[in-house]
Amino acid sequence: MKPLLDLLVPGIIAGVSCYGMAKGVDVYEALLEGAARGLEILLRILPALVTLLTVVAMLRASGALELAAQWMEPVLRWVGIPPETVGLMMVRPISGSAALGVGSELITTYGPDSLVGRTAAVMLGSTETTFYTIAVYFGATGIKKTRYAVPAALCADLAGFFFASLTVRLFMG
Repeated sequence: MKPLLDLLVPGIIAGVSCYGMAKGVDVYEALLEGAARGLEILLRILPALVTLLTVVAMLRASGALELAAQWMEPVLRWVGIPPETVGLMMVRPISGSAALGVGSELITTYGPDSLVGRTAAVMLGSTETTFYTIAVYFGATGIKKTRYAVPAALCADLAGFFFASLTVRLFMG
């Protein structure tokens, strides 16, 4: 089984390349164009990512994040959310890339099999970058007033955080 899995990715790449050539596509040119677009996207999101990660690092270094975690700890413990995930919960609605960085830091610090590491991983997969999504969808349709969309989406994020923690506690103890 393992040798077959080792050939899965190369097989997919070869299959897509053969399909493209059969359709008359210049596969190499398409690969270069895709790489160029990827670099453009990287250059667009890198400043925001660096800024958000810097802000989170400054909040952590100044003790503000720890203070927020201590302030929220009774409520978070009562609902079963590890207080160490406060930074992730603050950043996730704003930026998926920054949240991935914070989640990676939590997993590195506490370990992938810890309650905090597992909860962070599930939180990353169960919530959305709310403000980015609202900006894209509402901007694309020309809607200027979000009305109840932002509060409803933030409530959905809170529900996602709660149920991520609950799921980890129930299924991964």
